[in-house]
Amino acid sequence: MERPIRSTIVIPNYNGMKYIEDCLLSLDGEPAHIIVVDNGSTDGSRQLVRDRFPQVELICLDKNYGFCRAVNAGIEGSKTTYVILLNNDTTVAPGFVRALERPLETHPEVFSGSAQMRNMHRPEVMDDAGDLYCALGWAFARGKDKPVRDYQQGRRIFAACGGAAIYRRKLFGEIGLMDETHFAYLEDIDIGYRARIHGYVNLYIPEAVVFHAGSGASGSRYNAFKASLASRNSIYLIYKNMPPLQILINLPFLTAGYIVKTVFFIRKGLGAAYLKGLRQGFALCGSERAGSKRIRFRRENLCHYFRIQMELWCNLWRRLEECRRG
Repeated sequence: MERPIRSTIVIPNYNGMKYIEDCLLSLDGEPAHIIVVDNGSTDGSRQLVRDRFPQVELICLDKNYGFCRAVNAGIEGSKTTYVILLNNDTTVAPGFVRALERPLETHPEVFSGSAQMRNMHRPEVMDDAGDLYCALGWAFARGKDKPVRDYQQGRRIFAACGGAAIYRRKLFGEIGLMDETHFAYLEDIDIGYRARIHGYVNLYIPEAVVFHAGSGASGSRYNAFKASLASRNSIYLIYKNMPPLQILINLPFLTAGYIVKTVFFIRKGLGAAYLKGLRQGFALCGSERAGSKRIRFRRENLCHYFRIQMELWCNLWRRLEECRRG
């Protein structure tokens, strides 16, 4: 008897002509419903999906609303037990869907699972083995540019990388969808953070292998658009998820983290863009819109906040050690 479809793969697309065909071809035979959400593309990629992949559901938005709005449209259009988010600049190895589903089927406390993302151009090195977040206010991809052989064991992580991750769909009703205020960048850390506050777990699942080109929409690893938006969102992320006392506890670390980042982006020639984003982040936190989205502290979640804080400190020392080793 054929196993029923349990996952919907949601692929946001914006001018992804260079990648989208290979991405969809790699999913041939995977047991999942596929939704491509097009963010107002003008390069012909929307028409390519319509013509070449009639089995794929296509949701067309009238303009580029960003990653968060696109994936939310796909999540809201899904009806399966799980939702898998997948970047358009990826290809997957066979068995990708079932590998992601297995841990969630046996562990009901798991909200999300992050795939083993390898560098498409150098497949012997990692692109992402799950995302971590530390007391410096830094989010970082675990294993970035490190040998694949060192990341073959599953483990708990702070949050799943939204470029290739599975989510338990029913929990979006409790945690909320992707926060569209982010537009793009750090929205996956935010939703993973919210899940942690509620007591759920996020996993790294190395059996699910994905090859990632990287920066398919923004154009490069470091650019003014990304630096500005990510810095804005990093301030918003802290304001939204940390209670005031936790912000105060972490303030010395956060201050140091932002000073280091400022120097880093100045050296990259992107200091103005980074500082502009910080100003926008503080302005956003003073708005009614941000205030309405702030996570209200609940006493019953105190133990979860404690575990998160311990992890923020542990990840700080882990990140400093990685920087020391180069």
